Amino acid sequence: MELNTIQPAEGAKRGRRRVGRGIGSGLGKTSGRGHKGQKSRAGGYHKVGFEGGQMPLQRRLPKRGFKSASLKFNAEVTLSDLQRLGAAEVDLLALKKAGLVREIVKVVKVIKSGELSAAVKLTGIGATAGAKAAIEAAGGSLA
Repeated sequence: MELNTIQPAEGAKRGRRRVGRGIGSGLGKTSGRGHKGQKSRAGGYHKVGFEGGQMPLQRRLPKRGFKSASLKFNAEVTLSDLQRLGAAEVDLLALKKAGLVREIVKVVKVIKSGELSAAVKLTGIGATAGAKAAIEAAGGSLA
């Protein structure tokens, strides 16, 4: 096989449809569009979702919910995650290195889920009231 002999498979390429080129072509006069009506005219067609004047589905259904775009920059870490991490000092960079939060995250908060027995010093990380109490009870602190 040579590059200059490569050809598409038989029947893979099809000729362009040349409409309005006489009776013999089978696509003369009205060019396969029939007579009159919106679909026969140039540029004449409805917009997406148009239901002939009936109230369209996307307007019949109620609006519901909202997802904040800023949520992707926030993350949660549990007390059991901190226990497994086993570091004395924890900051955002340490959590990213350990793979507990994604690289894109800017704000991290510790939530009270699981147990914490090791003393952990948190820097630049928030915590819920319950998590704060658990961290301080284990001998840790928040800065």
